[in-house]
Amino acid sequence: MISSKPLMIASQKINLHDKVTAYIAQARLAAADGLTIAELAELIVAAMRLAIAAVDHLELAGETKRQIVADLAATLFDEFADLLVPTVLRPMWWLVKPTLRTFVHSAAAGAVDALLPLVRIADE
Repeated sequence: MISSKPLMIASQKINLHDKVTAYIAQARLAAADGLTIAELAELIVAAMRLAIAAVDHLELAGETKRQIVADLAATLFDEFADLLVPTVLRPMWWLVKPTLRTFVHSAAAGAVDALLPLVRIADE
């Protein structure tokens, strides 16, 4: 699994910023040879689980926590989605990417509630 090593490295960090920074750095190395759609989705969902576990312990409103996780998913989409698109399709990609980013952000915000119980069970 492409997200295994990034998750292992990130889980050794203490705060959310360090976890996310370590995760993205390791994910970049794992994605250096390109990504498939499934691998991109795996990277995003694994990062969401990492972020959910971290923000679950913070004294913030639920909507703020949801926003943090959704922003991370959108950031990862921005970082890695270009690796999916062949060079000849880049002009078309630049037209649809903002719409897909919005979709990823919205889907991630909705997925937080579904992932939260799984993350809490895994943390026990």
